[in-house]
Amino acid sequence: MFEILSLKKTVNFLKHARLISYVSIVLVISSIVLLAQQGLNWGLDFTGGTVVEVEFSEDIALDALRDAATSPALKGVVIQRFGTLKDVVFRLPIQEHIPNAEQVNAVKVLTAQQDTQATIKRVEFVGPAVGQELAEQGGMAVLVALICIMIYVSFRFEWRLALGSVAALLHDVMVTLGIFSWLQIEFDLTVLAGVLTVVGYSLNDTIVVYDRIRENFIKMRKASPYEVVNASITQTMSRTVITTLTTLFVVIALFTQGGANIHGFATALLLGIMVGTYSSIYVASFLAVQLGIIREHMLPVEVEKEGADQDNLIY
Repeated sequence: MFEILSLKKTVNFLKHARLISYVSIVLVISSIVLLAQQGLNWGLDFTGGTVVEVEFSEDIALDALRDAATSPALKGVVIQRFGTLKDVVFRLPIQEHIPNAEQVNAVKVLTAQQDTQATIKRVEFVGPAVGQELAEQGGMAVLVALICIMIYVSFRFEWRLALGSVAALLHDVMVTLGIFSWLQIEFDLTVLAGVLTVVGYSLNDTIVVYDRIRENFIKMRKASPYEVVNASITQTMSRTVITTLTTLFVVIALFTQGGANIHGFATALLLGIMVGTYSSIYVASFLAVQLGIIREHMLPVEVEKEGADQDNLIY
């Protein structure tokens, strides 16, 4: 009875899974090519540079500051708001023939021209060696997170499901990084935090689907793997839609109203949530089916009790 009711209400999500999986393969390969050819637009956190925070006496227009930043020492400067309309951050990349002190003085001259009462609140310098170390540690953080997740999922699920979840995570990370490389969006520590958040979000969505697949394989004894997976995705779809929409509401608010400081973080989350939602269905679940997952793989292993042979003896 459970099988009949489940199959009647099932949506055939895997009907176009093969075609969509080809699209995913193309996206991943394209991302790898983009990363190899033009790489990421590393921010000052990774390349090194100077950060100068300035507080103006009144609201200041960023366009006026950018138009006035014509000094050679300010070449490549990124001007962003920092909190209120009076607080501005100048991000200055390292220039070979211009010392750090000259760049800071150029910022002081520029701000004095716009507001004589402007004050320098903070000056920070990140050396190239520190930036390279941050880049290496950031990449290692993503790699270690993926390895730990793979170990956890391998213990919790059958290896075919574990391999599907890891493939989905790698897919989400690569596609997100590929889009950042394509659009040359600045990649800083906040974006790295966004990528790690995407890994956790995508894994959570995948595990919810996998839990239902495991339950349905036991309950739906005569159903095929395609029918079980379609039924499981259908049953968890309402949860997926609600979770995705409520998360997107917050992320879109951060993306549009959060300011430049967390724009990269919000962009990474926005891309990762959309990619991660469909990868849970068309990458993780479909790959598990293609690897030959069947009901027998989901059944608990029977442990023979000590003395069972003696119980079967006839006296």
